[in-house]
Amino acid sequence: MKPSDFEVHDARFRLLLQPNAFLSRLTDECLWAEGPVYFPATDLLVWSDIPNNRMLRWAPGMGVGVFRAPSNYSNGNTRDREGRLVSCEHGARRVTRTEHDGSVTVLASHFEGKRLNSPNDVVVDSKGDIWFTDPDYGILSDYEGYRAESEIGRCNVYRISSDGARVQLVCDDFVKPNGLAFSPDESRLYIADSAASHDDAAPRHIRVFDVSGEGALRNGRMFIEMQGGVPDGMRIDEHGNVWTSAEDGVHCYAPDGTLLGKILIPEVVANLTFGGINRNRLFIAATSSLYSLHVGVRGAGR
Repeated sequence: MKPSDFEVHDARFRLLLQPNAFLSRLTDECLWAEGPVYFPATDLLVWSDIPNNRMLRWAPGMGVGVFRAPSNYSNGNTRDREGRLVSCEHGARRVTRTEHDGSVTVLASHFEGKRLNSPNDVVVDSKGDIWFTDPDYGILSDYEGYRAESEIGRCNVYRISSDGARVQLVCDDFVKPNGLAFSPDESRLYIADSAASHDDAAPRHIRVFDVSGEGALRNGRMFIEMQGGVPDGMRIDEHGNVWTSAEDGVHCYAPDGTLLGKILIPEVVANLTFGGINRNRLFIAATSSLYSLHVGVRGAGR
């Protein structure tokens, strides 16, 4: 990497980089790239291009192609414990699972009889429970979904039980909850609030919660306050460091909140994921583009 590609704020960050690696742009044909998810069984990356109402895919030697169109303005994506795709759909205001045969199962569309706003990002824990955020971005306009009034009246974080029988409210004091990620041992859950995207005086921070054995969130506290832009999607590496999207690239924070460094990207970053055979390739969804970069650490595995 060239010195112009990163900033070192703490000497520990140099150990997380791969000095001879380079930032590669895999495509620049998106309107707003989001929600990358990597499938190790097929060495395949899938991500959302929200305003174009499609999902794209990339694989080594095959390049970029359309995975699904229309996609119901999908946003965040992840894998469940059986390797199935789990997606947040702005347009249909629901969380879905794509089965191995290609059929789609609706996991959540309502809470207490009211339609969800526009599920945004999603993560699956080792028990198979599915956690997702539900801000109102997809119903604010017709650009990333369909303009509508919120039926719930606030933006919450929810958990779907592993058997799909229950959608439980786990946090209701965010303005616009966005990206979320577990620590490697799942004892902590990080959740971004990106409300400053529409109000400079609103939150632009990541909070962290302790997770009880029953799946309740406790002891919520500030993890980091972002100085420019807003935090969006994030991932955790094997050492518990938090890699989060930001206005100027990808920021990396130690578990104690210390800013270790930045990977500078020439576009606003929305989300990222670790992938590749060794889980050490960072895929970065940034506005019109998808980038990749090999780093010196692996993504957390469960």
